[in-house]
Amino acid sequence: MTDLKLVSWNINSVRLRAPNIAAFVEAENPDIICLQETKCRNEEFPRKAFAEMGLPHLALLGQGGGHHGVAIASRVPVEEITVPELCREGHARIVAVRIGGLDLHNIYLPAGGDEPDPERNDKFAHKLDFLARMAEHYSQEKSEPLVILGDLNVAPHENDVWSHRQMLRVVSHTPVETEALNGVLKAGAFTDLGRQGVADEQKLYTWWSYRSRDWAASNRGRRLDHIWANPAAMPMVAAGSHKVHLAWRGGWKPSDHAPISVDLSLG
Repeated sequence: MTDLKLVSWNINSVRLRAPNIAAFVEAENPDIICLQETKCRNEEFPRKAFAEMGLPHLALLGQGGGHHGVAIASRVPVEEITVPELCREGHARIVAVRIGGLDLHNIYLPAGGDEPDPERNDKFAHKLDFLARMAEHYSQEKSEPLVILGDLNVAPHENDVWSHRQMLRVVSHTPVETEALNGVLKAGAFTDLGRQGVADEQKLYTWWSYRSRDWAASNRGRRLDHIWANPAAMPMVAAGSHKVHLAWRGGWKPSDHAPISVDLSLG
């Protein structure tokens, strides 16, 4: 059996925050890191820095203009695989690899803008379309071990936000979004590893706004980052291993997201 620590992190510019990633790798010793919002073209990705971290095996999908971008960095070789067509705009929002009989889909779902009305806000319409495509695709992909993870930009549970009542009209927690994301979860028969074994009344966040003067004190967070496993992958997941690495939301020029991780055992 091969034991792996798998991490997901919206890094909000991989070139700017490569030192943060290096410090995290030294402290936490992950085997695979899935990054979102890398904000660089493939040729601009800091390959040397990742090789020095001990993560030389890369699967990249970058984009110009400082937008979007996803990457997977691994200690061990990975096989890049074809991804489903989830983004109608052709953005760099999904990259996938296979390792030890397990497929990993790293997703950066559209944020959706500020107004939760698809008729008036095309960004929100794009988000709902992306979720609909996910439900359609993952309803057909259940037999092989699969983990999907990343910044899904929806906080689905009422205690995934600091105030369920006040957030119901705020993009990321509106009923149409949470219902759509839960529809994807059900379509793929996934287990939400973040909420597995966590009491319903427990608050659970992975993102805190830069706008807050003291994000830790106010603690007005949202759980936007997720790791899900399908039934075939669940035997590979170490029970209770899901973790939000809260300390990494702070420190030197942090991302507004904390990294999350799970431990896996691959045959």
